[in-house]
Amino acid sequence: MGTLRRFFDRLTETDETRLANEVREWAATVPGAVPIAAARLRQHVKIAGQIRRLTVFPMKDNESLEAVVSDGSGEIVVRFTGRRAIGGLGLGTKVVLEGLLAEQKGAITMMNPQLEFTA
Repeated sequence: MGTLRRFFDRLTETDETRLANEVREWAATVPGAVPIAAARLRQHVKIAGQIRRLTVFPMKDNESLEAVVSDGSGEIVVRFTGRRAIGGLGLGTKVVLEGLLAEQKGAITMMNPQLEFTA
């Protein structure tokens, strides 16, 4: 009965729910990574997640690249100042970030974190 129930649950769940579950399961396997929902502000943390959105702010002398990273439990905004692009960074890329969490304009942010690409 449990197998049949899981089968029907998979058929009725949305793509977004399925993606969040897959990312959450993957992020849980990264050593030392903390779920975004459990991460504390003003603490140095390691977060594993997937790029959901990329935005470039091409202002003169103040350009930056902004990415929204999700781990299935929440989202953070990551800013890379002085950059318009980072090779290999694109939508759907799985990344591991290390840095200091802060709150800015109501969003959890991380500025210029250490970035690691994963498969």
